Formats: sequence, structure tokens, C-alpha cells
Amino acid sequence: MKRLVVSLALAGLAGAAVAGLALTGPALAQDAAPKGDAVHGKKLYVADGCWQCHGYQGQGGAAPKLAPTPLPYEALYRQLRKPRARMPVYTHVTTPDQDVADMYAYLQSIPKAKAVADIPALADIKQ
Repeated sequence: MKRLVVSLALAGLAGAAVAGLALTGPALAQDAAPKGDAVHGKKLYVADGCWQCHGYQGQGGAAPKLAPTPLPYEALYRQLRKPRARMPVYTHVTTPDQDVADMYAYLQSIPKAKAVADIPALADIKQ
């Protein structure tokens, strides 16, 4: 009985998530993220103060890590428009869809950190 309740709850959550994607805006109907300008996105990320909680490189800190993980565009978009936890709301007026696309492009442009073995000065350090 417990398994049935859990299965139904998970199915309901999945259905709500799919329905939420369909209702959150025209930009989300696309399969891929809209084209963005990473240089402009970095300026917005810094100017809007995202770095204060997420770090300059999206590495996280007081808030979740945003980069260099493959964060889906839809997740960033939804979090900006209807944030969970302690995060300000970024409406279409304060942050147009193109600005969201630009910030997403910036976050996606951040390279993964090199492994210790790939850094010559650290290559001899045993882990």
C-alpha cells in the first residue's frame, strides 16, 4: 500500500512538472535554450548580484552551484521567475527573457576546473 501511495505521488509530481513547463512561457516551449550572449550575461550576473550567493563562477556558496554543471535552461528560467527559498523574484520587467538567455549562456561558458593531475605545478602532489 505504501508503495502505491509513493508511486502515485511521484506520478503526480511528474505530471505537474510537465504541465508547469508547458505553462511557464513561450521561451520554454523550445527544445534548446534561446541563443544568448555570454559576455552580456556575465555583466548582468555581476550587476544583478547573483555572484553574492552563487559565486563569480557559479560555484555556489550561500546558494546552489550553477556552473559548470549542465543546468537546464528551464530550471534557471523557472527559478528566476518563481524562486524557491530565499531568492528575489526576477520578473519579465526587471529581467527580460533575453537577459535570462544571456545569463544562461554565461553560466554555460564557464569551463570545468582542471584535475590536479592536469596542472603542471600540482602534478607531483599525491592525493
